[in-house]
Amino acid sequence: MISKDKKYLSGLLKSVEKPGRYTGGEFGQIIKDKSQIKLRFAFGFPDTYEIGMSNLGVRILYGLMNTQPDIWCERFYAPWIDMEEKMRALGLPLCAHESGDPVCEFDMIGYTLQYELSYSNVLNLLSLAGLPLHSDERDDTMPLVIGGGPCTYNAEPIADFFDLFLIGEGEESLVELCRLYIEMKQEGGYTKEAFLRRAVAIEGCYVPSFYQVTYGEDKKITSIRPTVPEAPAKAKKRIVRDMDTAYFPDQLVMPFIETVHDRIMLEVYRGCIRGCRFCQAGMVYRPVREKSPNVLCEQAMRLFEKTGYDEISLSSLSISDYSRIDTLTDMMLAFTEDKKINLSLPSLRVDSFTRELMDKVSSVRTGGLTFAPEAGSQRLRDVINKNVTEEDLLRAVNVAFEAGKNSVKLYFMQGLPTETFEDLDGIADLAKEVINNFYNNPKRNKARPPSVTVIVSCFVPKAFTPFQWEAQDSLELCVEKQQYLGSRITDRKIRYNYHDAKVSRLEAVFARGDRRLAPALVLACRRGLRFDAWSECFDYEAWMKVFEDCGIDPDYYANREIGVDEILPWDVIDCGVDKTFLLRERELAYKGATTPSCKEKCSACGANRLGGEMKWCPKSKKI
Repeated sequence: MISKDKKYLSGLLKSVEKPGRYTGGEFGQIIKDKSQIKLRFAFGFPDTYEIGMSNLGVRILYGLMNTQPDIWCERFYAPWIDMEEKMRALGLPLCAHESGDPVCEFDMIGYTLQYELSYSNVLNLLSLAGLPLHSDERDDTMPLVIGGGPCTYNAEPIADFFDLFLIGEGEESLVELCRLYIEMKQEGGYTKEAFLRRAVAIEGCYVPSFYQVTYGEDKKITSIRPTVPEAPAKAKKRIVRDMDTAYFPDQLVMPFIETVHDRIMLEVYRGCIRGCRFCQAGMVYRPVREKSPNVLCEQAMRLFEKTGYDEISLSSLSISDYSRIDTLTDMMLAFTEDKKINLSLPSLRVDSFTRELMDKVSSVRTGGLTFAPEAGSQRLRDVINKNVTEEDLLRAVNVAFEAGKNSVKLYFMQGLPTETFEDLDGIADLAKEVINNFYNNPKRNKARPPSVTVIVSCFVPKAFTPFQWEAQDSLELCVEKQQYLGSRITDRKIRYNYHDAKVSRLEAVFARGDRRLAPALVLACRRGLRFDAWSECFDYEAWMKVFEDCGIDPDYYANREIGVDEILPWDVIDCGVDKTFLLRERELAYKGATTPSCKEKCSACGANRLGGEMKWCPKSKKI
């Protein structure tokens, strides 16, 4: 994170919180001979070390890039406030963990964009690196700045700061991009402009400077058009079609300090067969592509041997929808139980939770259970296409109670389209019903009383979902609903937690924002706003002042219902799911009608045209 050549490095690290965030030198880091390197890549995570080190995408791409003998991929993270203050006071540049070299000296800088509230950190990191914020101010001698991750499905608010984005899965496109750079450098024909014109031919590559956006007097977008002949009308998402042959690391960089996910994360499959209408990941990660149990077990064993972690988490959007879950868990248990490794399944659905699965999974046996009904009434669960019932939830919690559990967490969302206060009543009633079921269960653990934790987040409309056109509740209404629900939960055995509505409002502004938000991000950076996802740093009033000073109305982005005929800022991206499908799903939502999962019936979302293989989808093709 900071240069290893500084004589005062030791004293500096002693003066900051968690110095292990900045030292580098971890077991498993990759060091290469600079004389053999043709491209140096700095991989940045715009949040703290302990969050970035837990990110599976970073682990995969870091390992993959370093399999290329002439490419060296290094890491950097956002320094915490105490370290940043000292870096600025001492004039220390942002440096990479492995070499300690300044990030501004690299050929490419890549950011993974996981969350809209990390945008201020992205700009702050560019500033710490000593680089101009705007892409058009960085010349041919400066690093190319690229972005990837889920936020690139609407990257328009930060489009002015990036040279290009890689849309979708980056394992193939990122290497192709680097190969193009090396080729042009060796040929002597490299300029940033020439490189970007050739890069747009790589599937998944979106160069925002090659598109002109125009607006009407009503503030709405009137056109998005390419300005160079090489740029396609839409940038198409890139996917990895065969997960069994896809790269997966067999060695991890082992952190010096505790991280958020201090364990092996095993990627079981990508995509989701469900169609929750609020969920962006469930739409943009389609189609489903699974790994086979044999491959997963081999990867797990190799990582255990190299890391010594005593927990393996099976990662996916909904692990119980994996078509061979029983086979996989049986095979995993064959070696994890012997070696005292905990097996964790973090994304279980209430309609597929069984005693058999619970008995297999050690993390479920030893810890509390978490389920996500999302809405308090069946009517609203049908609106959002959750496709679970109250009976499903009560059956699942009774399985847990019979096994001796007494603690359950329930996740809900507030402010969903068509929501009424009666739906909020349903959240309180459902939590109370879980408590009643505990006492009515003759096989319960009578030694301890039950505990139900209700956690409620605010609905945020996201790009490429059936609810992308919906307005978020006003801040005042969000707060009113939070207080109302709190008044309805009176049982001391039910704990009620809710997310800050102000944070969710800012998230909604950037989730549906366009390029006109760029000046606000620059001004926020100059005023020292960063770590907006951290409660101790988030300053809502300061952000509202930024918007006011830039002449931006946040209500226009967060609290306005968008017309279905409007051009959306993210219409320049092809995520694989057709807009006609999203509109059909929106209409069904208002009718309270559900759509079956992909496993039951193909609903023609359009994702099968991308390839991959869904064994239960008649329209899918193996490519």
